Amino acid sequence: MNRFSYLPLSLILLLQISGAASQRQDAARKLPGELPTGAYLLPNGWSLTPAGEQIRVGDLPLSMMMHPDGKHLLVSNNGYSTQSVDVIDLAAKKVVSSATVDMTWLGLGASQDGNTIYAGGGRNNAILRFLYSGGQVAAMSPIPIGSRNADIYPGGLCVAGGHLYVANNLSNDLYAVDLQTGAVSGKVQVGDHPYTCSASPDGGSIWVSLWGAAQVAVVDSASMSVAARIQTDDHPNAMTFSTDGHRLFVANANSNTISVIDVRTRKVTERISVALYPNSPGGSTTNALVASPDGTRLFAANADNNDVAVIDIKGSESRVLGFIPVGWYPTALAMSSDGKTLYVANGKGSRSFPNPQGPQPNKKRTPDTQYIASLMQGSVSVIPVPDPEKLRGYTQQVYANSPYSEKTRLSVPSPGVSAIPARVGAKSPIEHVIYIIKENRTYDQVLGDVPEGNGDRNLTLFGEDVTPNVHAFAREFVLLDNFYADAEVSADGHNWSMGAYATDYVEKTWPSQYSSRRRTYDYEGGTPIAAPSAGYIWDACKRAGISYRSYGEWVVNGARPGDPSVAQPGALEGHIDPQYRGFDLAYSDLERTKRFLAEMKRFEQEGNMPRFQVVRLPNDHTNGTRPGSLTPRSYVAQNDRALGLMIEGISHSKFWPSTAVFVIEDDAQNGPDHVDAHRTVALVISPYVRRKSVDSTMYSTSSMVRTMELILGLPPMSQYDAAATPMFRSFVTKADLTPYTARDARVSLTETNAATAPGARRSMEMDFSDADEAPDIELNEIIWKSIRGADSVMPAPVRSVFCRPLR
Repeated sequence: MNRFSYLPLSLILLLQISGAASQRQDAARKLPGELPTGAYLLPNGWSLTPAGEQIRVGDLPLSMMMHPDGKHLLVSNNGYSTQSVDVIDLAAKKVVSSATVDMTWLGLGASQDGNTIYAGGGRNNAILRFLYSGGQVAAMSPIPIGSRNADIYPGGLCVAGGHLYVANNLSNDLYAVDLQTGAVSGKVQVGDHPYTCSASPDGGSIWVSLWGAAQVAVVDSASMSVAARIQTDDHPNAMTFSTDGHRLFVANANSNTISVIDVRTRKVTERISVALYPNSPGGSTTNALVASPDGTRLFAANADNNDVAVIDIKGSESRVLGFIPVGWYPTALAMSSDGKTLYVANGKGSRSFPNPQGPQPNKKRTPDTQYIASLMQGSVSVIPVPDPEKLRGYTQQVYANSPYSEKTRLSVPSPGVSAIPARVGAKSPIEHVIYIIKENRTYDQVLGDVPEGNGDRNLTLFGEDVTPNVHAFAREFVLLDNFYADAEVSADGHNWSMGAYATDYVEKTWPSQYSSRRRTYDYEGGTPIAAPSAGYIWDACKRAGISYRSYGEWVVNGARPGDPSVAQPGALEGHIDPQYRGFDLAYSDLERTKRFLAEMKRFEQEGNMPRFQVVRLPNDHTNGTRPGSLTPRSYVAQNDRALGLMIEGISHSKFWPSTAVFVIEDDAQNGPDHVDAHRTVALVISPYVRRKSVDSTMYSTSSMVRTMELILGLPPMSQYDAAATPMFRSFVTKADLTPYTARDARVSLTETNAATAPGARRSMEMDFSDADEAPDIELNEIIWKSIRGADSVMPAPVRSVFCRPLR
């Protein structure tokens, strides 16, 4: 039985009106940071006003549990930098003990007496153990559960009947570990990417959420066999039993919902939506649950809405009572034993940061380098459970913090006359969209030397001498000096760029993958679990009957240049150019441009071209200081020259009068910026662009996606593009058909880094990368097998393509 419960309609309408009023305010130069109201404006356009007191913890807290003594809270930090298990003294409201670990992920539990703490060991394929005494933790010897070279990856865990049960995220099974002997006493395959497990109150069954299968598997603990499979909504993750043990609540991240399962009948009896509006697309990312001790309330964390939903569960129909504003990306919940205090782990803390000491690809990183993956330390909010009046105030604040409104999902108030339609399905004079994806630069790193923009030339490495075309586009078309990547790195960056959303799978695993604590890089079409339920922009085109084509985005390259690429499974099959080579830094962007322009020539001869095309132009990524490789300056200059020639060809084609080209960096991870580490280079090139202008409206990746959707007549795919400000101000209605002439390169396109000294050995300690410190020397065959079959062996020539720097 499906149940959707929401706030009173009158309150929703009032909040929509107030939200619309705030959108009408001057958007000329809003910047991330603290607002006069005391809220913090994030670079994605959402605001934070976390309730309660804030305790700083480590990097990306994913799990949290109340210790049996009721006086301490345990937090597992699973981010890019130092990983640890922290102990918070609840009376002192501070971390009083912390055990640093090599690697851990998600799982956290305690023995019945509370003297031993358990945590998932991630890539170590072990269960970490800690001695607990009086609020202090100390590492003990771990319990190995498999070879380190195996893809097991223990995640969520639970303790029952003398056994520890662990959901292994990559081997797709559940292990039972005998806590007396430390031996694995049983195992069973449960399904795609198990997230966590919960033991029934009597210990007779273990319930496992299957992140990739939209199911909960019920395992009989005596026989270690699957007794039932229960369908849920997409991306089930956190689970909690009701106080009486009769119901199991399951959070579904991709669906904005909670599935309520009757434990006796093993059937879903309710589907509770916890999004802010009834018809919201995906994007709430419900991913943590806790029930009140008296059994009357359920609290659910919505990671991407930055709130906690408060739900009345005492009757036969659950009812959302309101929302509590919390920090950035809440990931875990706990509650005091008396039910009076709620604890919320905020995965990204309470704000974003500038990084003037950010990485530069021509320099080795040092402990002082402000790399974006390490900037956002987590926090724990300590919040007295609100009474009804306080909850009403909190709820109003949550709606005020959100730029999303159901009222503007399909129709957006336009600030003036623009070629961008204000309503989904309205006509635009622009018929063709070309979307060019580049890699990893910040605004200051490239355009900080442009005097008309808000730049810091002291941080500019690839200025006009290296990027004359990018500078010419900013000067002759429109300068966007207040544009932010929604992502932190390329793993989530390509998802945000193509889907205006990154799933909880992507957000919770890339920090481990980028820090060499997880082997698989499967974020660019490699596995379905990374994809949002609505898919990506090419899926939206397919649904709407709009022609589309990909050049190098989400393809598996052929073994050598000239060998055909293969599309990732899904809507791109049959919609790629097999001769256009995807990410491969040994291949020139100039060759990519030649191939794209050859295709355009063919389209001119045929009289038509796809309405939407995505083009990967990746070599501004660079290879950093890798010996013998092109220098970062040459890589970026090559990329700039290729982009200039591509735009020159487009602007001289028959399609130019009806075309808009959007250019974006998928993320801004490898550069400094004095405004925010997410600020990046974005370009818009079209006859309909407001020429020689500066548009300082606060835009994001999702703004660009939203603008393209409006041109193509597509509805938004997530709450993020639905909430994003379209790029109205960058466009006019009268076309200027003046074509573009590419600028010549001003620096060498063939300059190389010094070669490695004879006999020198490549090692993980060398500064190989422009992105993530080291090459992925352990081959990732997941994508290959997903296309060619599980038993297929990757040919040796192809291995070198996958053995590339982490991105």
